[in-house]
Amino acid sequence: MKTPAATEPPPAGPTTGPATAQAVARGRRRRASKRRLGVLTLALLVAAAFAATLMVGRTFYPPGDVIRVILGEQVPGASFTVGRLRLPRAVVAVTAGFCFGLGGVTFQTLLRNPLASPDIIGISSGASAAAVIAIVSLSLGGIQVSVFAIVCALAVSLLIYTLAFRDGVVGTRLILIGIGVAAILDSVTLYVLSRAAEWDLQEATRWLAGSLNGTTWAEALPTVVALAVLGPVLLTLARDLAAMQLGDDTASALGIRVERTRVAVIVAATGLIAFAAAAAGPIAFVAFLSGPIAARILGTGGSLLVPAGLVGALLVLVADLTGQFAFDTRFPVGVVTGVLGAPYLVYLIVRTHRAGGSL
Repeated sequence: MKTPAATEPPPAGPTTGPATAQAVARGRRRRASKRRLGVLTLALLVAAAFAATLMVGRTFYPPGDVIRVILGEQVPGASFTVGRLRLPRAVVAVTAGFCFGLGGVTFQTLLRNPLASPDIIGISSGASAAAVIAIVSLSLGGIQVSVFAIVCALAVSLLIYTLAFRDGVVGTRLILIGIGVAAILDSVTLYVLSRAAEWDLQEATRWLAGSLNGTTWAEALPTVVALAVLGPVLLTLARDLAAMQLGDDTASALGIRVERTRVAVIVAATGLIAFAAAAAGPIAFVAFLSGPIAARILGTGGSLLVPAGLVGALLVLVADLTGQFAFDTRFPVGVVTGVLGAPYLVYLIVRTHRAGGSL
């Protein structure tokens, strides 16, 4: 009697054996190579935009003069214009943009939702309300406004996390609570502005718009330090953050201390957002857009922290150049990024609704 066909071993095919393993390895190498090329391209674009920010203005300075100024040489005209006006502005644009991009994609990854951006869930609103109160009601200025905004942004993030915590933190609940807190804080901001004197109103409005005008090294250095300290914290936790996307139970089974990691990630990301907002104001939608743009460029399958930071830096640099020189009137950088980000937010909400999803 013949052996039933079901008991016969399956014939070797293209889906089994060493050939498959080699094909998988080649695919991984291609994706890794594409990813490295994408990151390198973003880095080169940031460097080009940074150089353009230093060279372009009412007076154009060639690259040689810019390099001499950066190296500390005295160049007539360029030493003041490039060294004291353009260089701090460019440094804040890069560091603040990187902070916004890195902090924004961290929240989006942690909560597994593209709407989970500091712009949306209230952290930027906390910094904004604090800065307006500091300027209008407390008559503070300079570094005092920055410190007050940083402390209040951290306090707001703690409040949102506490209100959202119930046997763990669910992304949807945190987003909805953050939107509610943001609405309250925005109302506070409007109320304080309605009672402000004319001079204070101009200063507060300039800060709220997100502007790099008048940037000095006093605003640039704190963002550099914040990025140097808090950025490596997030990069160190990148693997744990990726595992948490699979769910808290799965991450715990993999040996990750979920709540401890979540708190560390939120504190570090909030700190980056707070320092960036304190230096340049709450530049609209940079934190919101950086992660999705980086994902479109590089695809899925790896951490988006560094790519999103590079996209954030590029967005701020290009938006600042556009606001300065593309129109007859000079616009703050936040106005340009707001024009870019608002349509994408509407598109994302419509797309989510049509797909039958929710926040």
